Amino acid sequence: MKHRVIVFILIVFYSYCGFSQQNTDSDIMTHVASIDQTIDTYYDVLSEDKAVERNWKLFKFLFTKDAQLIPSTKNKDGVYVWRYMSPETYIKSSGLWMYEHGFIEKEINRKVEVFGPIAHVFSTYEAYHSKADTEPFMRGINSIQLLNDGERWWIVNVYWTLETEHNRIPAEYLPKH
Repeated sequence: MKHRVIVFILIVFYSYCGFSQQNTDSDIMTHVASIDQTIDTYYDVLSEDKAVERNWKLFKFLFTKDAQLIPSTKNKDGVYVWRYMSPETYIKSSGLWMYEHGFIEKEINRKVEVFGPIAHVFSTYEAYHSKADTEPFMRGINSIQLLNDGERWWIVNVYWTLETEHNRIPAEYLPKH
């Protein structure tokens, strides 16, 4: 009798775990069901005040296996250079800084182009150290390439550059007032 009770409890437990896992999978898939949801989730995951941990698991879920994050900046000689980072490398290189200083990236304009399963999003952003800040400490444009595999949208690359005094964001990529 004791054995049957234990088996019953295990069956109920594993059934519940399976149900919970399905709900979790279903819930997480809502983050990538559309281009808008994928981009919004990207910004939401990165944007937290100081001393608040990001959901890096969800961040990694947004990307294809070989995805790249590609910042471009001017080097000391004034030449634009770039570097490639996997989502994991990005987390290792930026995660602690974001945690210690706060990093809120707010999208202020979006231009989307889609052809079949591919999409390109030019996403203008402002960055703040705190959700309470009213003035950004930087602005830039993320060029985000996505792929829909028939089940969801994946981020393939995020390629970005910052606005500078000599590289102003064009009006067409700013919000219309």
